[in-house]
Amino acid sequence: QVQLVESGGGSVQSGGSLRLSCAASVSTYCMGWFRQAPGQEREGISVIASDGTTSYAESVKGRFTISQDNAKNTLYLQMNSLKPEDTAVYYCAAGFGALLGRRRYCRTYADEYISWGQGTQVSVSS
Repeated sequence: QVQLVESGGGSVQSGGSLRLSCAASVSTYCMGWFRQAPGQEREGISVIASDGTTSYAESVKGRFTISQDNAKNTLYLQMNSLKPEDTAVYYCAAGFGALLGRRRYCRTYADEYISWGQGTQVSVSS
């Protein structure tokens, strides 16, 4: 089981920025950020493969940047131009992706991730 510890959440005004961090006990092929707002399903917003390949949900593309420090087994999410609709609990997740044909893909499907952090609250006010 991969242990994941998130940090960096908080409250900001619309247009502000936050940086989330997730320290992992070991590295996995896929790492991702998900979020869940009250009364809504968990949403995959960005994932990164160990080779650096990234993917973003349309709702955050151009505003959020995922990155990782492999030497530190740490995942980051830089969030800029935050909007009230970004308010949610943010979770980092670790997994091994989906093997499709001869390639392995990191996707934003929650059931493809085996370990989850405890979550960190991000609140954006207008």
